[in-house]
Amino acid sequence: MNDRQGHRTASWIGHKRMRRAPCRLALALAVAALTGCGEKAPPPLPMPEVTVAQPLGRAIADWQDYAGRFEAVDAIDVRPRVSGLLQSVHFRDGQPVMRGQLLFVIDPRPFAAQLAQARAGVQRAEAALANASGELKRAEGLLGSGFISQSLADSRLANQRQAAAELAQARASAEAAALDLSFTRITAPVSGRASFRRLAPGNLVNAGQTLLTTIMTQDPIRFVFDAPEAAFLKVRRTAGNGGTIRIRLEDETDFKWSGQLEMLDNAIDRGSGTIRGQALVRNPTGLLTPGMFGRMRWLDATPRQALLVPDEAIVIDQTRPVVYVVGKDDMIEQKVVDRGNLVDGLRVIRGGLAPGDRVVIAGMQRARAGLKVKATPGKIEQYPSGVTRGAAPALGSPR
Repeated sequence: MNDRQGHRTASWIGHKRMRRAPCRLALALAVAALTGCGEKAPPPLPMPEVTVAQPLGRAIADWQDYAGRFEAVDAIDVRPRVSGLLQSVHFRDGQPVMRGQLLFVIDPRPFAAQLAQARAGVQRAEAALANASGELKRAEGLLGSGFISQSLADSRLANQRQAAAELAQARASAEAAALDLSFTRITAPVSGRASFRRLAPGNLVNAGQTLLTTIMTQDPIRFVFDAPEAAFLKVRRTAGNGGTIRIRLEDETDFKWSGQLEMLDNAIDRGSGTIRGQALVRNPTGLLTPGMFGRMRWLDATPRQALLVPDEAIVIDQTRPVVYVVGKDDMIEQKVVDRGNLVDGLRVIRGGLAPGDRVVIAGMQRARAGLKVKATPGKIEQYPSGVTRGAAPALGSPR
């Protein structure tokens, strides 16, 4: 190799080393940066904040809701007791009627004639009895002197007794005829509201068959419902004190109709596992009508202590209602609860929660089981919605 070739080779090697120098520098800077990141940790995340409060303890009257319908205490089909020509109608369709009020009149003339005939029969029987009694008296007077035989005296006695029996029969016939005549005036058997008249005057009616109208009592009215077996056990274990019944109609929001449990049936239906119940409800205005549907709220007779939390504090975990509770170490715990009714915006907790638990009432979206949080004390309000009410009902009253 001559001097020129050696010079070219040295120049090429030097140029290649100069090209690699920037790459080595970049690699060294990257290694230094990675080394610095491993040594310095990122700042910690802020601790989640939640608001906690102990559940409210109140004495409330728990209740159950049932659907049912109204029925008349007495529903009577008015039918004639004698056959004849319907002469007149003395009420308007749908009119309230009082007990004893005249409703229909059947032509009384045939029955008046029968009564007159029966009374004539009574007079005839009375005359026959008087004659038989006189003959018997004379026979008894002659029997002692021997002018008549004993057999003749016995015959006079038999005639007198037969005349007395015929008189009793005639009087009974007269009473029956008088009853038939009175039955031509058909009156209301109970006080209530009459239905429409089925026939107009001039039609013939048959005794015990022709339906003239229907009367249903209005006040009180009966509410009929089906309750589960647990309701039957509750009534029996409280010595028949079934509590208070409150009812609302389909177009109402408040349970303003009050009633009292009248009875529970004597057997539980095997198919549905329910028992038929009846409650009596006052109906002074007549608004409640048989056949009308309603929603019944059955309140317990004796209030009991219960815990209440805001309904928003209850979270559904798959199918279980749970609440988040902050423990001693500010760690979130999850408790499964048994939900009750909603009272004045607060949910009744029947089980699963202790009075001293700190329940998360705000910030539930940041709460997770096993997470440490910053708990801020709060307060459970009786009316958490903040709606102003003119006259607040006692806690536990149905809304």
